[in-house]
Amino acid sequence: MAEEKKSPNQKLQEALSVKKESAWIRLKDNINAIYNFGEEYKNFIGKNKTERLCIRSMIEMLDEAGFSSIATKNALKHGDTVYKNIKGKSLIACKIGSDPLKLRIIGAHVDSPRLDLKPYPLYEDAEVALLKSHYYGGIKKYQWVNIPLAIHGIVFTKEGKTVEIHIGENPDEPRFIIPDLLPHLAKDQMKKTGETIIEGEDLNVLFAHIPIDDKDIKEKVKLNVLKYLNTAYGLAEEDFIAADIELVPAMQPVDIGIDRGLIAAYGQDDRACAFTGFKALLDTKDCRETVILYLADREEIGSMGDTGAESFVFVNFMREYIRKTGISASWDELLENALSISADVTGALDPTFKSVNDPNNVSYLGHGVSIEKYGGRGGKYSTSEAHAEYMHYVRTLADKHGIPWQTGEQGKIDVGGGGTIAMFMSRYGMDCVDVGPCMLGMHSPYEVTSKVDIYCTYLLYKAFFEDYR
Repeated sequence: MAEEKKSPNQKLQEALSVKKESAWIRLKDNINAIYNFGEEYKNFIGKNKTERLCIRSMIEMLDEAGFSSIATKNALKHGDTVYKNIKGKSLIACKIGSDPLKLRIIGAHVDSPRLDLKPYPLYEDAEVALLKSHYYGGIKKYQWVNIPLAIHGIVFTKEGKTVEIHIGENPDEPRFIIPDLLPHLAKDQMKKTGETIIEGEDLNVLFAHIPIDDKDIKEKVKLNVLKYLNTAYGLAEEDFIAADIELVPAMQPVDIGIDRGLIAAYGQDDRACAFTGFKALLDTKDCRETVILYLADREEIGSMGDTGAESFVFVNFMREYIRKTGISASWDELLENALSISADVTGALDPTFKSVNDPNNVSYLGHGVSIEKYGGRGGKYSTSEAHAEYMHYVRTLADKHGIPWQTGEQGKIDVGGGGTIAMFMSRYGMDCVDVGPCMLGMHSPYEVTSKVDIYCTYLLYKAFFEDYR
């Protein structure tokens, strides 16, 4: 059958209009690579549900790949690969280029919304033992009730012993749960707004319910719990104040859809970008410019604190980099002339809730990596806006390597928005733009991404690291 002849206006439309095409179609010859990468990604985020676990796992992989702690190096030269472990919660990894005066930086964050235990979390009520939690980051609190939870954390005893606790990920281990009010008695509860239907002080975790056999003890279940914790871990109640203990969803990553094209998992914001950036760094071969991966903590609560992007840890790393490479430049000069990507996720168009987005300016699942000029809220508050020149560079880089990409905003103006670490990276004067996959159900216990978008994100990060000026 003869090919349909296109009119001049059809040709004009093809030449001038934005083409919104599925990345699955454009990368149809890479299906096996997309699915294989998805399996590797699922395995990583399923095993590393906290920032400590994530950083530990990455350092193990860096060591296997021949990286060294920068503290062990007296001098750095082209080809050296080093990292800095920042209190087990943040990480900077680096490959020294042939031109160490030029830097390419990808920054992501490894923390995710979760529940943290309060300093004194354990109490007994109604003859059950519970743990009081304090939610971390922006969550819909009602989403965290009646789902299986796992516990991960580290505790320091009075004697100085370090104790790790990991319960709830293996099939033979118990889980934990925050029970919701039964609908038969929830008439008044159901009249509340979504923000208050579950209050912050309602996020109390069922921990145990078997009492100790002693009629003279009032809180029999609590004492039995303390006895168990002391026997199993050597802990006393006071040790909870010297602890970082987190409750996270116990569910493992799974494929979604009959075609297995989607992934549901906890913590994809922002470990989707942390993992793809990490893989891009490992897979980048001999680089002309020095390439740096910066994985920060605390982004979900404003990036404050000594492991967050608001701190000076990155500047401290640059000072050490300058001293050990022996280059003649100051850290502010280097950073001002650097190129960077703020690697973070964005919201995808949800077909059930389309009204919160501008359909012409939103990312779609399966259309490739999202390149967003700005984030923030309202009148572009709390954001960094990439300049036109830099947007042109990044889209050209994607097109040059045949990487499907898209762009958009996170919601209609004045409806919502969100921040990234772009504003902290760009404050040094470096060019910066937000780049990452889009997702459904962001900040929920089970976020959804497209495997092809995850793969495209990796491809663009790698192309960025391997490019040069």
